[in-house]
Amino acid sequence: MRMPHTFHPQTLDAAQLLGLEVARVRRERRWTATDLAERAGISPVTLRKIEKGDPTVELGSAFEVATLLGIVLFAPDRRELSTMVEHARTRLALLPARVRESAGKDHDAF
Repeated sequence: MRMPHTFHPQTLDAAQLLGLEVARVRRERRWTATDLAERAGISPVTLRKIEKGDPTVELGSAFEVATLLGIVLFAPDRRELSTMVEHARTRLALLPARVRESAGKDHDAF
């Protein structure tokens, strides 16, 4: 049996904020939950979880719903987002590919 995951308060707040934005924009556009769920390729139950800020919802589904509604994720347009992805890849490439545990150091406790 798997133990329930405890999420950081900032994670919960971010999921809730995205959910509230999804619900607001969907209603402003006068789209039903069923219509949006169908457009996103998810169930209405999953959409309700996104709108309630459930942090266990698949990230891709939440991002797809936000994108369909025109909610900005990280950058206002795809070109800028692509540039940000390339910069992140470049920065990551400068770091070691593997991180080894340091001997004698305690792990950070979240």
